[in-house]
Amino acid sequence: MAEGRWRSAGSALLRVIVVWAVSTLTMLALAGLLPDFQLQSDDGDSITRTAITAAWGAGAFGLLTALVWPVVVRALLLVPALVLGLLVFFLNGSLLLIALWLIPDGRGAADPETAVVVAAVMSAVASTTSTALAVRDDNAYRRRLSRLADRRRRRRGEDGVRTQSPGTVFLQLDGVGYEVLRAAADDGVMSTVAGWIGTTHRLTPWRTDWSSQTGASQLGILHGTNHDVPAFRWYEKDSGRVMVSNRPASAAELQRRAIERTGDGGLLTVDGASRGNLFSGGADQLALVLSMAARRGKANRSREGYFAYFSDPANAVRTAVSFIAEVAREIGQSTRARLRGDRPRVGRGGLYPFIRAFATVVERDVVVAAVIGDMLAGRTAVYADLVAYDEVAHHSGPHSRDASLVLERLDRSIALMAKVAEHAPRDYRIVLLSDHGQSPGNTFEGVYGLTLKDLVRAGCGLPVSRRADRSKSGAEARDAAGDALRSALHRQLADGADEHPERGSDPIVLASGNLALISFPDTAERLSREQIERRHPALLRTLASHPGIGFLLVRSERHGSLVLGPGGAEVPVTALDDDGPLAVYGPGAAEAVRRTDSFPHVADIMVNSMYDPDAGTVHAFEEQIGSHGGLGGEQSQPFLLSPLDLSAPDSGGKGLTGSERVHRVLRRWLRECEGPQVPLGPDGPGQGLP
Repeated sequence: MAEGRWRSAGSALLRVIVVWAVSTLTMLALAGLLPDFQLQSDDGDSITRTAITAAWGAGAFGLLTALVWPVVVRALLLVPALVLGLLVFFLNGSLLLIALWLIPDGRGAADPETAVVVAAVMSAVASTTSTALAVRDDNAYRRRLSRLADRRRRRRGEDGVRTQSPGTVFLQLDGVGYEVLRAAADDGVMSTVAGWIGTTHRLTPWRTDWSSQTGASQLGILHGTNHDVPAFRWYEKDSGRVMVSNRPASAAELQRRAIERTGDGGLLTVDGASRGNLFSGGADQLALVLSMAARRGKANRSREGYFAYFSDPANAVRTAVSFIAEVAREIGQSTRARLRGDRPRVGRGGLYPFIRAFATVVERDVVVAAVIGDMLAGRTAVYADLVAYDEVAHHSGPHSRDASLVLERLDRSIALMAKVAEHAPRDYRIVLLSDHGQSPGNTFEGVYGLTLKDLVRAGCGLPVSRRADRSKSGAEARDAAGDALRSALHRQLADGADEHPERGSDPIVLASGNLALISFPDTAERLSREQIERRHPALLRTLASHPGIGFLLVRSERHGSLVLGPGGAEVPVTALDDDGPLAVYGPGAAEAVRRTDSFPHVADIMVNSMYDPDAGTVHAFEEQIGSHGGLGGEQSQPFLLSPLDLSAPDSGGKGLTGSERVHRVLRRWLRECEGPQVPLGPDGPGQGLP
């Protein structure tokens, strides 16, 4: 035992000496290459003296980064994550200047700009050297992970006995549809996932609700209900506010409502961790959780994930360098797409390259590191969301080469977490799942020359942009509105009624992928079809007959809620089935529409775009060529990839529909992990849903 400790201490000391030596050589090389960085006095020094100066500087820099960096990062926890990532270089350069100042006789000096470069290179080299020494063989890698796990267990007051009951890690691959995952596995893009399918894991598709987006799906998965979440963004007449799922205040309110409705904290209330999610799921351990981000003070623990990751300066520099590389990659990919004349295509300039780099690099690195820490700490349940694919697919397309490269990198992250699970203090079942897919297609504006908002305003007889007014759809809507208004005036005059038709406020039009919500904010209740037609006689007819729109949902005073489709189709919601105007959207569409119609905050007019089943395309009402949010195609079919020793998700064979049902499946699996495990075949017996 003592001999092993001495050997371990000797190995650690040797690694420190090697890293120090490599850092010294790096500093010497940089001093020779960079004119504004010097390690000699003005009169010159011998090689030996210069080497000693470099050793002093490298040692001081290493000591400062080990002692000062964690304190600085913790002090900056309230800084936005994107800003923190950009501050990494400045902070590292400042530490180097201090290290040079500590060298005796003032032999070290550098301009601030040069110090940033030197510090970045030295941190990267030190990290690479340390990692290479630690993983030069599997035994060393094993010992390193075991030490981390033992250290975490001691902090929690646990013994070193391997826990008998397994833990569960749920990894959400945001926006990755069932068909995309299968294709990526079949084509070798996701080799780790390919090795799991059919051997250790079963792949199961499930169907989203009408609102096929992360806000609705993840709220249902983590908290057991997504009642009254009609879209990604919607207007609430009772409060007069627009709810947006990825705004901290809205996410916090949605989580509060869900807990109030279910009376339960969520899926992760028992020793759980929530990483990179919109909602906490009731977890005590949080990192990058949006619903907690609006809180101040000690109640907001979500930013601790940044500290855990960026407290290591090597992590910070590596992620910052990868961030810059990803920005350059996006600029290069978008430039090539423009030069090739790719169609469809949306704008990818402005801040988008930085937003993409945050999603594909910073968020991924922090979340993966947090999940690894959770497994080494032996936590019971972890739910993490990796958003990289979803962000890229929106702008490059769900089946694009750009998106495929992101899937390849995500597969490597999955492989890393699976490797770490082998060294955790308990066994772990890793479940991959997604919250929705994405459907490709040109935007509504790209095809018809105007936005849906312009079409709605034209149908209401309201002013629109000059470009929209010149478009065919805009001109037709404007003419239809004028004809309808004149017709209404003639009818009212003939009846002796007021010559002015009923007017109201301008409509609020909010897009959620290929789903849009139209609300008139001057009324407290949901407007009826009859009220809308009295205000804007041509609006509903203009929308329902437009080739880019599949169907509308409105409330009728005489017939209850109605689905309006092309060719004058009108079907009461109570009589909806999977035939008629919703047939093209597949099984389950009618029930999804019927459920949304019952929500208190459903819009006055719900609009779903057209869907071409042969091409699998929709028209997003936003600037996205890969979209989700409504009905139509792959966006409504995410997946579950679960270990075979967990019961089958859909034991009844009727299909898995709705995120609330997925929540019940995940809860069942957590209960199964508490007791004896009986291996099941791919089609073996499973428990029924609770």
